[in-house]
Amino acid sequence: MRLRHLLFALLITAGGAAAQAPGDSLRPVQRGGNPVVQPVVVAPSGAIEQPQTDEANQAARERGGLFKSLRPMFRSRKVEKEGRAARRLREKGAICGDIAIQGEAVGRVAGKLRGCGVDNAVRVRAVSGVALSTGAVMDCQTAGALKSWMERAAKPALSRKGGGLKSVKVAAHYACRTRNNQRGARISEHGKGRAIDISGFRLKDGTEVSVLKGWNNRKYSKPLRQMHKGACGPFGTVLGPNANKFHRDHFHFDTARYRSGSYCK
Repeated sequence: MRLRHLLFALLITAGGAAAQAPGDSLRPVQRGGNPVVQPVVVAPSGAIEQPQTDEANQAARERGGLFKSLRPMFRSRKVEKEGRAARRLREKGAICGDIAIQGEAVGRVAGKLRGCGVDNAVRVRAVSGVALSTGAVMDCQTAGALKSWMERAAKPALSRKGGGLKSVKVAAHYACRTRNNQRGARISEHGKGRAIDISGFRLKDGTEVSVLKGWNNRKYSKPLRQMHKGACGPFGTVLGPNANKFHRDHFHFDTARYRSGSYCK
């Protein structure tokens, strides 16, 4: 009888101890409907690492933190703005990122001769409101030099003649050939998309002025010489009627650069 009472007493004592010590278990106890808290994890080094809950991850994404994007916000906005500006320019016919240079992108142009070819070529149809008689293929550096010359020299030189400059006559642009088409000569700058030849000008009143006939003409000699001189700077090479027999009837402009500066004759 005593043994039975003793066993009964031991069972009651053990049950009460278990009920009073829920913290002894590693499994968290959910109370009052609160979310379950993840247990503390002890790393091998002894440092305590608290894993982030799904709720915390979701909150970070909503705040736009690291979980949303690794791209800096300011940089992405700048790139997006520049992209929109570039698209607007293309829609308006602009090339080389300049609204004053109108035409179309061509891309890579290959040549049959070694040394010829143009990367990222463009076909220019108008510059600073002045039309080209034909679409001229060149690179953007040459297109930029043409714009500079047009605005600083060509248009001002003819501003008081026939209502001003309307268009220019292109004698040559990209062509895979040697200099002056001479056998054994070096590849011309025309073969690299860095040159343009201009043989004449049309004024707004319909008057045509050619380099050949106007160079020594009393009415147009001065403006033609002003245009020739004004090209020296924007272009690296400037050749005209006084250069040699190959350039009596046109201006040759190219963007080749020399240590001694521009070569103009």
